[in-house]
Amino acid sequence: MSASLYPDPARFPSPCFITDLDKLRRNAAVLDEVQRRTGAKVLLALKGFAQWSTFPLLSRAQGGPLHGCCASSPDEARLAREEFGGEVHAFAAAWSRDELAETLRWADHIVFNSFAQWRSLRPLTEAAGRERGVRVECGLRLNPEHSEGAVPLYDPCSPGSRLGIRLREFEAEAAADAHFLDGISGLHFHTLCEQNADALARTLDAVERKFGRWLSGLRWLNFGGGHHITRPDYDVALLCRCVTHARDTYGVQVYLEPGEAVALDAGVLVCTVLDVVRADDMPVAILDTSAACHMPDVLEMPYRPNAVGAGLPGEKAWTCRLAGKSCLAGDIIGEYSFDAPLTAGQRLMFTDMAIYSMVKTTTFNGLRLPAIATWDPRSGDARVVREFSYQDFKSRLS
Repeated sequence: MSASLYPDPARFPSPCFITDLDKLRRNAAVLDEVQRRTGAKVLLALKGFAQWSTFPLLSRAQGGPLHGCCASSPDEARLAREEFGGEVHAFAAAWSRDELAETLRWADHIVFNSFAQWRSLRPLTEAAGRERGVRVECGLRLNPEHSEGAVPLYDPCSPGSRLGIRLREFEAEAAADAHFLDGISGLHFHTLCEQNADALARTLDAVERKFGRWLSGLRWLNFGGGHHITRPDYDVALLCRCVTHARDTYGVQVYLEPGEAVALDAGVLVCTVLDVVRADDMPVAILDTSAACHMPDVLEMPYRPNAVGAGLPGEKAWTCRLAGKSCLAGDIIGEYSFDAPLTAGQRLMFTDMAIYSMVKTTTFNGLRLPAIATWDPRSGDARVVREFSYQDFKSRLS
């Protein structure tokens, strides 16, 4: 990876998340092409990327291409309404009455995870719509019981999954009441994680075989997220065929909810080497960032993020382990090789850090959150939009 493709780390504090605005524009253009070819509406999944200072580039309400956001909580729904605009869709595995009441101040689409929740909360949803003078559209999440994910932690269709309504539940409801979908505007399925369109095509086939009899007459069908649409090898043509097939067969508006695809490869995390110590097997460079606090997916997924200028272990002259500065013994980012030994004060950059990093940071150990910045290669503009302090740590506690 050439460093010329990335911002100059010396222009930013450390640690710092830096979002490449031009890469955001290019990703948004790919997503807009899908919209133009198919009539689908693409929503930003805030659980993956919620850097609201960049929303003017993305929001159709502010001149960008995307139609709105999908949220998983009242706070995400409010952020979507206040900073993004457009449609606000919300899903949670379960809603409390208070949470849903707050979410209904901001959202116009609510998706329920069970018939029991739909029945018990329908009056609240309908009353909120009348109060706001808007139509709140309600949907149900499906579980097509068709797994494409290799990692159970990220597979909503694993046998023990709590997510989505299975076919047997639909059939039981239909047998008890022919009008069981009255008041439901659409159905939703979300089964993918960082996958190509072939996984979607197989999943859509399973959805149609099991639930197709109930799709006609509904207003929309939401394909959820996990579509790596902006990845270079993604089969956009197959995605478009899936969307147009569903649209034309059932007369529904199709929604897509990518989070990763919106900001894929659009950000880096700049950090600094603080010290290099010697373990039994290799040198360990301790950084001013932390996998546990600042990039938890490195430990949860787990995966080894790329670092600019680094190679695989043994590929270059000097191999080491990169580690975070928290007290967690397992705060390890991975093993890397470099042309020369790392030294204290040296800056490093981890790539593809715009997604599922800023939204998941913690202040464990009282470590300060990385600053948040933007970089525009077109103009050369580098801007720090947020830095964090003791008050951010203190305000989370009492």
